[in-house]
Amino acid sequence: MSNNLLKGKRGIIFGALDENSIAWKVAMAAKEQGATFTLTNAPVALRLGTINKLAEACNAQVIGADATLVEDLEKLVTQSQEILGGKLDFVLHSIGMSPNVRKGKAYTDVNYEWFQKTLDISALSFHKVMQTCMKLDAVNEYGSILTLSYIAAQKSFPGYNDMADAKATLESIVRSFGYYYGTKKKVRVNSISQSPTKTTAGSGIKGFDVFFDFADKMSPLGNASADDCANYCVSLFSDHTRMVTMQNLFHDGGFSNVGVSDALMEMYLKQAESQG
Repeated sequence: MSNNLLKGKRGIIFGALDENSIAWKVAMAAKEQGATFTLTNAPVALRLGTINKLAEACNAQVIGADATLVEDLEKLVTQSQEILGGKLDFVLHSIGMSPNVRKGKAYTDVNYEWFQKTLDISALSFHKVMQTCMKLDAVNEYGSILTLSYIAAQKSFPGYNDMADAKATLESIVRSFGYYYGTKKKVRVNSISQSPTKTTAGSGIKGFDVFFDFADKMSPLGNASADDCANYCVSLFSDHTRMVTMQNLFHDGGFSNVGVSDALMEMYLKQAESQG
C-alpha cells in the first residue's frame, strides 16, 4: 500500500539483476511510494539479467556503469540528474561479488588478485560512488545513501570467504565517509545487515540452504525477506529517518542478538535421542 513516503524524491538504484534481487524489490517499493529513479548495473550484468523488464515496470531509464570505474560513475550521476530533473535524494548500493567464492577457492588459499577484485567491487565501489556524488554535489541535504551488508562483517561464518572482509571494509566506509558527508553536506550514510536472502548472489554461497534454515530457526521473527528489506530501505530513504546516519542496522529478525534458540535446541535434542 502506498503512503507516498518518497513522493518527489529522486535516486539511483545499483545492482538489480533479476526478480530475486533485493535491489529489484527496492525499486518496486520505491516506485510504489512515489519515487523516480534510474537503474544501473555493470554492462555484463545488464546482458545477463532482466533489468529492462524492471525499468519498464518502474518507468525508469537504465544506465550501464561499472561501479569500480570513477569515469563511469561520473557519467551515471550526471546523466541521472539530467534525466530526473534535479539532485538526488537517495542512492542504493547493492553490489557484491567474490571471484574466490565463485571459483571455489578456500579462504586460507585465496587468489590475492581475485581478493583485490572482491574488495574493489564489494566495498571500494561504495566509497567511489559517494566520492563522485560529493564532488558533483549531487545529493540534496538529508539525502540517504544505503548499502547492503551482512553479519559476517563482525562474526566468522565459514564459507563466506573474502566477502566477510569486504563487508567489514564496507561498514567501515559507512562510518568514515558518513562522518564527512554528514558534516559537509548533511547527507546520511547507512548500511543494512540483512538476513540470509535467497537472491541469485546469496544462493551461490556453499551450504547456503542449510544456513538459511539455521538462521530462520535462530531468529525470533524468522529471516527477513527481500520484500521486508525493500520496505526498510524505503523507510531509510524517507524523511522519517532524517537523523539516522553512520549506522550498521541489523535487519535479521533478531538473529544478531540470539545465542541459541529453543527451536534449535529441540532439533539437536531430537537428533541426540534418535542416535541413542
